[in-house]
Amino acid sequence: MQQPALVLPWLESLQQSLEPYPMAWPATVLAALVAVAWLANFVTKRILLRGLHSVIQRVSGHGEEGRRPLRVISRLANVVPSVVIAAGLNLVPDLPPDLVRVLQGACHVWTMLTIALAASHALDVFNDFYERRPDARNKPIKGYLQVAKIVVFVLAGLSVVATLAGVKLLHVLTGLGAATAVLMLIFQDTILSLVASVQISGDGRIRIGDWIEMPSQNADGDVIDIALHTVTVQNWDKTVTTIPTKKLVTESFKNWRGMQESGGRRIKRSLYLDQHSVQFLDDGQVAELSRFALLHDYLDGKQRELQAWNAGLAAKGMAPVNARRVTNLGTFRAYVEQYLKHNPRIHQEMTQLVRQLQPTEHGLPLEIYCFTASTAWAEYEAIQSDVFDHLLAILPAFGLRVFQQSSDAMFMQLHDQARAR
Repeated sequence: MQQPALVLPWLESLQQSLEPYPMAWPATVLAALVAVAWLANFVTKRILLRGLHSVIQRVSGHGEEGRRPLRVISRLANVVPSVVIAAGLNLVPDLPPDLVRVLQGACHVWTMLTIALAASHALDVFNDFYERRPDARNKPIKGYLQVAKIVVFVLAGLSVVATLAGVKLLHVLTGLGAATAVLMLIFQDTILSLVASVQISGDGRIRIGDWIEMPSQNADGDVIDIALHTVTVQNWDKTVTTIPTKKLVTESFKNWRGMQESGGRRIKRSLYLDQHSVQFLDDGQVAELSRFALLHDYLDGKQRELQAWNAGLAAKGMAPVNARRVTNLGTFRAYVEQYLKHNPRIHQEMTQLVRQLQPTEHGLPLEIYCFTASTAWAEYEAIQSDVFDHLLAILPAFGLRVFQQSSDAMFMQLHDQARAR
């Protein structure tokens, strides 16, 4: 009970000792106010929030789920120091009234911006919880929450303007409503670009360093700058294209970031085979191809399967023409599949397909669909070239030929030889 009585004389003694020095006492009180604000922030974040986190973690049973709502509260905790300083400035003696108003206004601006950021984060948390629902994929609410974010930040911005101008928010809204039509007409492009910039930064569709492809704007290269009105792309031929920011919201484009982050780049190319070279394999050819280690298991299993099938046909008295046999094309497909599976430069965790496409006048397309283990452009091209170099070179071992349209050079050569005779 006697502690306050001891503290007050000590403060009076300190004040009297600082009287010879102008502004020393106000500076001391101001420093004490900052220390109290820091202490309030420390107690709020290090004690109250940790205790609250422990309680939420026990109730929810999941640390991460309990931590997400706490991040919103952590942002709101940043309001405490500004509230303490704003309230304590009136206790600092000899401060100019104008300076007090400026500092209190700055504290109020900080409070409003912090609340706006906390509200934005709360909307993100709400969206995270909503996306766990089974029907969230069919009924997304992210777009509506982004509109709500825009409204929150617009209101926060108007509140900041009202605070700095020393007027009521209602007066700012009234004046803004009268000038809205004129402002929208004058700053139409800026407003559209601003909205597009908010969307781009909000959903992360474009980032510095992304490889984007937008044929309508002649853009195919890396993003090197994102400004309010334009996004600058350095094309692969070292030219530079500037794209209006709003175009990236209203028009479609391709972003290759997903490919780069996945760790694999797709190969989708066909070998065009001459259909006249497709045939059945006899026993000698099967024995010859069995020397390939990649085909040993396939041919062994295929032979057992066909022998069992054909034995059943023979038991039924059917003619040998109904028997099943191995084809060179099917064997080659099996070889390509095993070759891709055993190639360390092919991504083994991604889709691998070797399939026939619809035959055309250019031959029978045998499409190889897989992903390289590297996304670097030069290395990707090298891997793709090595794969098709090998397949083209080994085709004759299976009795297959690629289809290639002949030029008239061969016929001209034969014609010249005939005339020479």
